Amino acid sequence: MGRLFGKDGLKGIAVTELTCELAMQIGRAVASVMSNSSENISIVVGKDTRGSADTLEAALCAGICSAGADALTIGKMPSPAVSCIVRKKRACAGIMISYSQRKAEFNGIKVFSPEGFRISAETEEEIERLVLDTPWKLNPEQKI
Repeated sequence: MGRLFGKDGLKGIAVTELTCELAMQIGRAVASVMSNSSENISIVVGKDTRGSADTLEAALCAGICSAGADALTIGKMPSPAVSCIVRKKRACAGIMISYSQRKAEFNGIKVFSPEGFRISAETEEEIERLVLDTPWKLNPEQKI
């Protein structure tokens, strides 16, 4: 298991462990890593019905857009719908904000590949390195 990602994405208590700053950094890192290998730089973002989902969505989208990608929000959807829409729109990635197995104060972030599957462990590690080891590389002013 990685430093941020567990066996099924990134999880934590919303806004205290899974902070808005972390969500924004994840959005930037996903956009930076996933848009490099795709012509379409759109990232599909879906969410569950938890109260924290709106806040995390805003932070993720801010990060995605600050990295030069397009955030395509699709609202409240089940995770398989995000997977399907990523493929249908030929997006470079998808992100689902959900942690359905836990109490309402928890939430999570799952990242999907352009094929609609979970991203590889190598891609997770690359995102983690950007967020945890070299966050200055995610600074929008330095992305020229």
